[in-house]
Amino acid sequence: MPGLQTTGTRRIKLLKRIPFSPLPAYGEGSAWRSPHVEIDSLLWQPGWKLTSADIYNAEHARLIAEENWIIDGLGRLDSIPDRLARATDIVVVDMPLWMHFWLAAERQMRWSTGGIENPPAGLTKMPSTEALFRTIWEVDQNWMPEIRRLVAFEKQRGKRVFRLSSIAELNEFENRS
Repeated sequence: MPGLQTTGTRRIKLLKRIPFSPLPAYGEGSAWRSPHVEIDSLLWQPGWKLTSADIYNAEHARLIAEENWIIDGLGRLDSIPDRLARATDIVVVDMPLWMHFWLAAERQMRWSTGGIENPPAGLTKMPSTEALFRTIWEVDQNWMPEIRRLVAFEKQRGKRVFRLSSIAELNEFENRS
């Protein structure tokens, strides 16, 4: 299972019925025994074509109906409330906008030289940097206020929420064992 990746986009890792506390590190050989789903692999088809809403919604509903899961990423905005409602734990990577641009630029440079492991959705074609930056901007400006509101609501309902707002916090969270 890949660890939290700083891909230059906002990440939400939603955890369902994970029996460990404090949370161990993500990664191969970790104590996590739940299916891990990178939501981008459901959202995107080869060539960066969006999966149809009907197919995405049906598969998303099937995934969150399972008893145990880890879903990494944002997916479609309209799917986030249901996912948050079913999650037992929520990890939000919510760093400043400039940091997401920086991390995305670094990833794009690595990808262009063939140095990227675990590309989003397992796709081989690098996305356009312009399109990636537009998406990061859109998520920051239009999605994150609502996501923060939804996460705060779930926290009030008793969910464990881990908000990671810096590289140091991200590294510390990943290195927990």
